[in-house]
Amino acid sequence: MILPKERDPRFITIRRGGTLEDSHHRLLAQWAADCAEHVLPLFEAVQPSDPRPRHAIDQARAWVRGEITMSEARAAAGAANAAARDLTGAARYAAYAAGQAAAVAHVAAHELGAAAYAIKAARAAAPDGQGEQAGRHECAWQREQLPEAVRELVLDDQRLRNAICWSVFDC
Repeated sequence: MILPKERDPRFITIRRGGTLEDSHHRLLAQWAADCAEHVLPLFEAVQPSDPRPRHAIDQARAWVRGEITMSEARAAAGAANAAARDLTGAARYAAYAAGQAAAVAHVAAHELGAAAYAIKAARAAAPDGQGEQAGRHECAWQREQLPEAVRELVLDDQRLRNAICWSVFDC
């Protein structure tokens, strides 16, 4: 489960009845793109000629800048997820992280998916016996990148959804 059945109004924009400001929505998307890009080399090492996950991250950032529509970002998310389907391990998780990052334009709560898949990618890429440590290191790096304006929102989201769907935010 990536998203709970009842959506958290803190991740729904004000114009759609929630409490999320557009500027904070963009900060979530930027942070998600940073998380995904941090592990993107794990995908590109396996699939160097497949541009879909990198394009998804670029589209997430283009959406943040107001250069593309939410629908364009969402389409890039789907393409990145398709790039992951035939893969396993770190490369697959890295592509999913990119897809989740682009999907933040559509649903802000996908920010946690980008971060979680990046942690899963780091765990999967680690040498035997070092996956948990690599995951904690990635999680700590992500938290260092969090913009102050959305820091508490994301940390609370991690606390609320970690046990029900991710089990990776234990740094």
